[in-house]
Amino acid sequence: MTRSQKFGAMMLTLLAWTAIAPASAQQVPLQEKPFAEHKVVLQLSDGDAKKQALVLSVANNLLKAYDPDKVAIEVVAFGPGIDLLLAGNDRRKQVESLIAQGVRFDICLNTVDTIERESGKRPEFIPAATPVQVGVGQILFLAENGYTLVRP
Repeated sequence: MTRSQKFGAMMLTLLAWTAIAPASAQQVPLQEKPFAEHKVVLQLSDGDAKKQALVLSVANNLLKAYDPDKVAIEVVAFGPGIDLLLAGNDRRKQVESLIAQGVRFDICLNTVDTIERESGKRPEFIPAATPVQVGVGQILFLAENGYTLVRP
């Protein structure tokens, strides 16, 4: 293979990678709430039970303050914050109640993968949680699409 052929092959490979990379970096689509006048993303990156309770309380209060069809609420959990979305969490019923009312809970798969690598066991999270590859990336995506970030 000549030098120019090698260069051409390398450029094709690079072009293929740039075409694939954005597709794999995409985040979960926005909630389907076409009449939402208020869009809020709640960051949960703390494993503290008081912080978790506060996030649930804020989501609940937003549902009480606004017509549920006019507010889109998304909780993005990453790092120690994913504890709220684990199957055995004491607040599971509260989370599932909020999900039934239209709140979306995202769980960071990077965090889940890290826990599995470190412990040798993949943590089981509630099925109603929406997996996203990168929690902080999902927050950024939502913020770029009109969501207000709140870190209770």
